[in-house]
Amino acid sequence: MNSYFKGLQDQFYQAFIDGDSPRYLLYLNGLKIAYMVMIGALVLGVAIGVVLAVIRTSADQQKKGKRTWWLTLLNVFAKVYVTVIRGTPMMVQLLIMGFVVFENSRQLVLIAILALGINSGAYVSEIIRSGIQSINPGQMEAGRSLGMKYSTVMRKIIIPQAIKNILPALGNEMITLFKDTSLVTVIGLADLTKVAIQIQARTYQALMPFVGIAIIYLINVLILTWILGKMERRLAASDRS
Repeated sequence: MNSYFKGLQDQFYQAFIDGDSPRYLLYLNGLKIAYMVMIGALVLGVAIGVVLAVIRTSADQQKKGKRTWWLTLLNVFAKVYVTVIRGTPMMVQLLIMGFVVFENSRQLVLIAILALGINSGAYVSEIIRSGIQSINPGQMEAGRSLGMKYSTVMRKIIIPQAIKNILPALGNEMITLFKDTSLVTVIGLADLTKVAIQIQARTYQALMPFVGIAIIYLINVLILTWILGKMERRLAASDRS
């Protein structure tokens, strides 16, 4: 039994301490990259999602005989975009972005943000669209009757309320994005997963590197979940007051 725990201690030392500089610094750098990619992709995904959701909602609200051709065309594009992105694997999209679209680029963080953001945008658009549809249509009619433009009503009345309704779903999307950053290793980015693979290749020990990053991901997901829970409770309290 003592020899077993001694072996675990040795593996832990090789995976996290050994090296010219402590190897845990590599994990910290990988975690920093994971957060950079997650935050960048989330911002891009929300921006894309809002635009697509507004396009699709506006197109659905068009009355027969009064449809505008450009909005109909944008709606078709939005539907194709969502279908293609949601219908193909995230890893395949990363590979296409890294080795086809940006074949000669070494800006791996930006490529990862772009790939994950474009993927997230398709899912966020459906989340936001459902949030917009949950708002009473009478609010749009009331805003329009006061002389406000459609875009103004959406920006100042509808979307702020929709964001409150969909915050839990957006939080889940953020956590999913954080875990999906483990896929960016396929384009050579030195994230947590890439670090663990490199250390496993040097030490020939897989237990500590891979279990270690699993624990790191779990702890960070729990922290993000706790932060989101506090935000939801604050929003709920502001609604009651």
